[in-house]
Amino acid sequence: MNVPGELKYTDSHEWIRTEPDGTLTIGITDHAQEALGDLVFIELPAVGRKLAAREASAVVESVKAASDVYAPVAGEVVAANNEVVETPEKVNADAYANWFYRLKPGNSADVGKLLDAVAYTKLISEA
Repeated sequence: MNVPGELKYTDSHEWIRTEPDGTLTIGITDHAQEALGDLVFIELPAVGRKLAAREASAVVESVKAASDVYAPVAGEVVAANNEVVETPEKVNADAYANWFYRLKPGNSADVGKLLDAVAYTKLISEA
């Protein structure tokens, strides 16, 4: 299982990368896309939407199931990756190269409360 060490993670299987400008890039983990199977539809939040921590922010549908994607921290959506909406199969090919949206966090200290790669690897190995 691919779990890049430089990212943060949630127990609901989102990955988070802090960008140089302080925004957060968010996608679903390799584990999540593998569990879902071939993705056929992705719905992303609108730019400008304010999200609470752990609020459902996006939807992914596969041939097996539909699943919500949750905001890792509270903040405002500042970008959405329409490329994954148009070609959701790209997420199956490389979950970490194909982000969903970018969030300007309300409190950047909240990012420190997310799982690191070691904790996330332990979480998915126990599932």
